[in-house]
Amino acid sequence: MEKYVYFNSRDTLFRIALSRIAYFEADKNYTNLYLTSGQKLVFTFGLGAMKTHLEAHMKKDTLRFVRIGKSLIINPDYVYKIDLLKQTLQLYDEATGKLFTLSAAKSALKELKELYGTNK
Repeated sequence: MEKYVYFNSRDTLFRIALSRIAYFEADKNYTNLYLTSGQKLVFTFGLGAMKTHLEAHMKKDTLRFVRIGKSLIINPDYVYKIDLLKQTLQLYDEATGKLFTLSAAKSALKELKELYGTNK
C-alpha cells in the first residue's frame, strides 16, 4: 500500500506518494522538492524545517530519506552512482528513465558510500 506525505501551504495542499519523491534541495529559505517525474515543487521553508516536517508526519517512514550535507535530503532507493572524485551523486528512476545529477561535498558522499557498505 502506497504511503503519502502532505504539505500544506497558505493556499494549497499537496499529497505526494513517498515513492515518487527523488530528493529535496535547499535554496536559501526555500526547499525544492523533485519528483521522479522531473516535476519541481517549491516550499517556503528551509531544508531543516522540511526534515522536521518529515520526521513529525512520517514516523518510521522517515528512514526512507537520508540527509546529505547541508543542502540535500535524498530518497536512497534511487541512488545510482556516487562519484567521490567529481563530487556528484546520481539518482535514477527506472520507471520514468529520469536521471538526476547532484553536486555534494566529498565528505557527505563518502558517508553515503559507507552507508551502503561498499568495498573500497
